[in-house]
Amino acid sequence: MTNVAIVYYSSQGTTHAMARRVAEAAEKHGADVRLRHVAETAPREAVESVDAWRDHVAEMEGQPVAEPDDLVWADVVVMGSPTRYGHVTSQLQAFLDTLGPLWSQGKLADKVYTAFTSTQTRHGGQESTILALHTTFAHLGGIIVPPGYTDAVKFGDGNPYGVGKVTGESTELDDQDHAALDHLVVRAIEVAERLAA
Repeated sequence: MTNVAIVYYSSQGTTHAMARRVAEAAEKHGADVRLRHVAETAPREAVESVDAWRDHVAEMEGQPVAEPDDLVWADVVVMGSPTRYGHVTSQLQAFLDTLGPLWSQGKLADKVYTAFTSTQTRHGGQESTILALHTTFAHLGGIIVPPGYTDAVKFGDGNPYGVGKVTGESTELDDQDHAALDHLVVRAIEVAERLAA
């Protein structure tokens, strides 16, 4: 059985919905899954200033929070983050910054890594956010598995680096989003299975 850790940050719920879909697809493919959000680090007044943000933080209370050891456990790591100025959120970056001790011991190397993101606008930095995560994965010694154009669904979402959702049109995931997320994680699992064989 392949161990899949899905580590993500979501402020208003879209990236959380994406992460849940990745978890469902991985479980259907026979993987053991850990779905973990990273801790909220924004000041309370910032969270309270946006209703959807405040509501999502309340919804996530009591849910498992990502720990560095989740990555040690995993064969496949799928990371997700909304885009902030063409980069990952500070919340996910804060989690990444805790990985130094495990990185220095080589415990995060030789795992399959892949990523997803969401933006409000079509050209809102999806590719640069995923590529920033790829840079981190390279530093960890990870095996980066992008979806490329390995399935026809990728010609619909147009993102060979990972999966991106544009929320300005609708925050709800549609069939295209589901198909792209399913393909992302199944491809990562299948590559991990071939590596382990």
